[in-house]
Amino acid sequence: MESTVAPDKRPGYGQLLRTPGAWTFLLPGFAARQPFAMLTISIVLLVQHTTGSYGTAGAVAAVTGVAMALFAPQSGKLADRFGQRTVLLPGVVVHAVSGVALTALALADAPLWALFAAAVPTGASVPQVSPMVRARWAAKLGGSRLMPTAAAFESVTDEFTFVVGPVLATALCTGVHPAAGLFTEAALTLVGGVLFAAQRRTQPPFGHPDAHERVQRASALSVPGVRVLAVTFLGIGSVFGGMQVSLAAFTEEIGQPGISGLLYGMFAAGNMLAGVAVGAIAWKSGPRRRLVLGYLGLTAATSLLWTADSVVTLGVLGLFVGLCIAPALIAGFTLVEPLVPASARTEAFTWLTGAVALGQAAAVTVAGRLADAFGSSTSFLVPLVGTALALITLVALRSRLVPQAHSRTVARGVGHRVPVAVD
Repeated sequence: MESTVAPDKRPGYGQLLRTPGAWTFLLPGFAARQPFAMLTISIVLLVQHTTGSYGTAGAVAAVTGVAMALFAPQSGKLADRFGQRTVLLPGVVVHAVSGVALTALALADAPLWALFAAAVPTGASVPQVSPMVRARWAAKLGGSRLMPTAAAFESVTDEFTFVVGPVLATALCTGVHPAAGLFTEAALTLVGGVLFAAQRRTQPPFGHPDAHERVQRASALSVPGVRVLAVTFLGIGSVFGGMQVSLAAFTEEIGQPGISGLLYGMFAAGNMLAGVAVGAIAWKSGPRRRLVLGYLGLTAATSLLWTADSVVTLGVLGLFVGLCIAPALIAGFTLVEPLVPASARTEAFTWLTGAVALGQAAAVTVAGRLADAFGSSTSFLVPLVGTALALITLVALRSRLVPQAHSRTVARGVGHRVPVAVD
């Protein structure tokens, strides 16, 4: 595909945002992805309020995360085949209805099995807007050197939602009503999703892959590098889930539950700031090396969380952890473009976001149980264990992140081809 962006010695955000048609999907995409940052913390705060247990709240949130992890790649595959709009519109309706049902059941003190039953469709129907936006960038930019900048920009946007979302959800749940977070999340999903789906001109081409690509892949997960990235992204999910529950438990222990959203916002702000910096730097090293270094820093940062004994200390440590997440996320998403055929990229991106959701689900469950039994300091060990295991996996299997020979060059324009640096 011909790049729509002229070559530049130092691609930056300004050049990226001048891409024709970009704003038509960026603004509604931002609104549509906001609810994802609110869902887990809204469930945890509501169910903990109605049951008095972080373990139970974490279990319900975990069911939602597992359902999302299982169904997100199927949503991505359907979007690649039938178009994003076709998948998104019914999905946001199901999500809004099931989210309201989960809220009503929690307020009615329904049994745990009923909460689980409502949590499954709530998670399964989470709109995969972030992967869809990334797929639109890939379709727009082709093999342009702006792709790493686009990956960084999307990480910044994602993390900005994680600055706003948890703070908003916590404020609603603690200051208005315990159910206000989930009700708002359902409403934003419906409105934002419909607005994003309306942007038909910028959605990537869809349909059956050509004969070459049918031979090349059965699904995005058949690419070894995607499997490695999915496993390592479980570690990032463990940080998100472990931080949300542990911060809520910590602030509850010190009698200031209202500031958990602010602390999580500092963590997400660190991620956002690092994302801005990563996207602004003209890197000489490839994304594979940056991915390993990002996980090394993240493992070191999470190793200090359990030692925090004050709000200030925890805020500083959370900011530092956030600073280490963005480089790993951006490098991982950047690797998808050279690893995966264009007809399967939405699916590939959803495997990664699904892995984050699955890691978050497991972390929420384990951290909730640990917080109930031993306190928040013990539950802060969950992000450390998750990132350490992901780092070990990444180091052992990093050779699988090198694209196959047929994918090592990508088009930069008619008659021009340039190598894709991965190391």
